[in-house]
Amino acid sequence: MNRTIKEYGLILLKGIGMGAADVVPGVSGGTIAFIVGIYEELINSIKSINIASLKLFFSFKWKECWKAINGNFLLSLVLGIGISVFSLARMITYLLTEYPVLVWAFFFGLVLASTWIVVQDVKQWNWKTVISFIAGAIVAYFITMATPAKTPDGYWFIFICGAIAICAMILPGISGSFILVLLGKYFFIMEALKSLNISVLLTFVAGIIVGITSFARILSFALHRFHDITIAVLSGFMLGSLNKVWPWKRVIETYIDSHGAEKPLVEANILPDQYLWQAIVLAILGFAIVYFLEKLSGKK
Repeated sequence: MNRTIKEYGLILLKGIGMGAADVVPGVSGGTIAFIVGIYEELINSIKSINIASLKLFFSFKWKECWKAINGNFLLSLVLGIGISVFSLARMITYLLTEYPVLVWAFFFGLVLASTWIVVQDVKQWNWKTVISFIAGAIVAYFITMATPAKTPDGYWFIFICGAIAICAMILPGISGSFILVLLGKYFFIMEALKSLNISVLLTFVAGIIVGITSFARILSFALHRFHDITIAVLSGFMLGSLNKVWPWKRVIETYIDSHGAEKPLVEANILPDQYLWQAIVLAILGFAIVYFLEKLSGKK
């Protein structure tokens, strides 16, 4: 697809949005990709990294290979995600520690609006799509209710975490960061990002590459053959994930991080007990941003 430099700059910004979402446990970069209208192109571009494109690469037909995998699009998007993850990791973790209710309220509005928009992409509602939607919501809800595990720090497990987390990151509603929380490696990876632990990061990225190139084929097939059912499941995922981004929580269990600070490990949702009006305003703001982004992309 031929694009101008301005259009690739816009894709870069969309990547920054995806990266910002992926840093937050409970919000999916796939949700942002859906909102800004690049989800199916992303899945198909990742799927195109296959034996045929690798043959072109190793035959030194690099120009043809780059075109086959939609390289300009992927490069712009990955660059944006990378910029966002490395620059926002410290700020997001700070905000989640100091102002958790306000941050979660904003993302609650964002995910709620995203669910509403994605549901509209189901062209025909019938018993299959309704059941798929309900099943997706139930699965996502129970995933968010799972208790984080204590897991090893070996490179083999970091590789597995990367492969599993990236599959969740490209699913709207299922947060790759939250999967890392369940696997007991969210703060471990955040620390590696902040301290630039190259060996851990390279191992994690290797897992991401293997996971995303494999899973994208399954998603692409499902979107082409069972479009409405797949979209219904994905929108159900997003609805079920609202349980995780509910702003008001009570800490049940904590852990001590590498700097000796106490951090929440297991939390339970409670009724609003603070920052009610501020949270409502931020939730409305998150909803409005997604709504206007959708209207803007619709006009174009």
